[in-house]
Amino acid sequence: MSRPEILAPAGNREMLGAAVFSGADAVYLGLTGFNARRTAGNFTPDELREAVAFCHARGVKVHVTLNTLVYDRELSGLADAVRAVAAAGADAVIADDLATAQLVKSIAPTLHLHGSTQMSVHTPEGAKELAALGYDRVILARELSLEEIRAVCEASPIEVEVFVHGALCMSVSGQCMMSAFLGGRSGNRGACAGPCRLPFDASAGLKLGQPGRACHLSLKDMDYIPHLRELMDAGVASVKIEGRLRTPEYAAAVVTACRAVCAGQPYDEKLVRDIFSRSGFTDGYLTNRNDGKMFGVRTEADAAATRAATPKARELFRRELQRVPVHYELSGGVEDGGVKLTARDDDGHRVSVYSADEPQPAQKDPLPSIERALGKTGGTPFVMDGLAAEPGGGFGFLPGAAWNELRREALDKLLEKRSEVTPHAVQAFEMPTYPAHTVGQLPALAARFANAAQCPAEAAEKLQYLIFPITEAESIPEAWRGKTLLELPRVMFGRLEQKTAARLDALQDAGFAGAVVNNPAQLRYTDGWTLYGGLGLNVTNPMSAARYASLGVQGMLLQPETALTAMQAVAPGVPTAALCYGHLPLMLTRACPLRNVRDCGKCPGGGTLRDRKGRDFTVTCSAPGGAGVRTVFNPVPLYMGERLRELPVDVAVAAFTTETPARVSQILDLLFNAQPFDSEFTRGLYYTNN
Repeated sequence: MSRPEILAPAGNREMLGAAVFSGADAVYLGLTGFNARRTAGNFTPDELREAVAFCHARGVKVHVTLNTLVYDRELSGLADAVRAVAAAGADAVIADDLATAQLVKSIAPTLHLHGSTQMSVHTPEGAKELAALGYDRVILARELSLEEIRAVCEASPIEVEVFVHGALCMSVSGQCMMSAFLGGRSGNRGACAGPCRLPFDASAGLKLGQPGRACHLSLKDMDYIPHLRELMDAGVASVKIEGRLRTPEYAAAVVTACRAVCAGQPYDEKLVRDIFSRSGFTDGYLTNRNDGKMFGVRTEADAAATRAATPKARELFRRELQRVPVHYELSGGVEDGGVKLTARDDDGHRVSVYSADEPQPAQKDPLPSIERALGKTGGTPFVMDGLAAEPGGGFGFLPGAAWNELRREALDKLLEKRSEVTPHAVQAFEMPTYPAHTVGQLPALAARFANAAQCPAEAAEKLQYLIFPITEAESIPEAWRGKTLLELPRVMFGRLEQKTAARLDALQDAGFAGAVVNNPAQLRYTDGWTLYGGLGLNVTNPMSAARYASLGVQGMLLQPETALTAMQAVAPGVPTAALCYGHLPLMLTRACPLRNVRDCGKCPGGGTLRDRKGRDFTVTCSAPGGAGVRTVFNPVPLYMGERLRELPVDVAVAAFTTETPARVSQILDLLFNAQPFDSEFTRGLYYTNN
């Protein structure tokens, strides 16, 4: 059972030092811009080069995050960022957008490519697809159980990384739009405002908690440190600590704990809890106990514990961990008029230094005292791993201070040599050009329905496409199937992936027009289907769209955070679509926000959450009874009916969720006649500048 890489956050230079000094095997950090923690300190290209030099000198790898949604106008800057990462000699890029992946492979192919957790990969087929796309590692979604992680590890042809400690987003990463639509700050663009940590109370006809006090969207931090040995046994290659926005003391405490457990030693659980928690931790996802105990908030008592624990945690990185083996060789001596000390490491670096003083004949064997002097490597990353010298070999006598000076000089030179940055080779790359979409044309209308009963028969005749969840396939009238697309789930935990693949096979000849894929994994088991890209693919730029088109996707729904100006640029030769109506799915979550007030066995399949402003957010469950995925919807629908010509896409999609059939008919009539909406609505982010 090999020890996994311990991967620590480095939100700034001080945290980087703390993580490395306390024993992290690798760090992940953000280059200024293009990363999922824009409010962290992050690093300029010059600072990144210095960080890589510091880390590589100590045998620590550096992974750079370029894992946010990217728009067309940013692609050239993203290419420059990839070049900066390559020039700095970093080890890997963490990417989610296929445009970023393509730029890495085109510009610096020797850089390792890691699939961000923002890609929502959570199944064996997802890991296989990332391997086929050129990724070297998959960073799994946080929501998986130990057995689900084990299944991915067993099937994956590439390394598997999992989060083991730190904040848990309520939503599956990469599938949350709550901050963007409620606060104007996109979590998918690295600027999450954390609205889920605010009070939300649960309603739906059940007894409420204290209004404005319940936090049904705020999860405790995850803590899998006690389970590290099980994750090692499962085959995990890297264990990741969340927290680039936290403190150096936090990074050091968690890294130290992880090292101890991996070595089979006890660790200071109280220090880990006190340095940061939300009234304790949860391992609910890993142990498959998704209950109300997963929820928690940060209290003043938690903050006081952190203040008290900080000095103790600071001691963990006051001196750096000695872990780089150094091998010494001695030559010369009395007859040569001086001593030569050579120091080398296991990576092929070698330096030699010479004594300033002439050794004198020794009265006894000097080697034991020489070994003691050379072994005093404290204050450096080195640890002595042998001294090659002939016993009684005539080295003579030198004062202890002389040997100390030789050791210091040799280790300084060896550290300097190890700090030399080796840039990745960069290839010439010319940014592709893509045709812009013509503005002012009226897009065709399509509609997505939650079930067949929701779709009016008269409207079905006029819509270009009908979209239904694949679970509704058998309920779709044969007369509709020629224009019906079957929508695959955005996430599929447990055995749902295998069941969905089997269902697709069974429906292959049932006359449907195609399937809507919502996750890269789904490209692997949809052979023979005409494919369209759905919301879950997060397409925002033409390079990503073109890459999906090359993988067989015939058209794609653009990510709803995309402004109209940015939509216009996403036209790589395949049809594009945008939402023109719908209560936007703000969150997709495996944990149930209603679990604190109701039993799953008595749940009718959803309810509502009320925020501190009195707005009600509908919550639906894909499988009532506890096995499903929950969606939290925006209270106010998006509407563009009288402005359809302003949508620079081929198809405008109305997405219906909990509306009654009568209400569906009313809204479709408004859309067909390009009329204003009849109640409160929003234009979303379509008229923002992104």
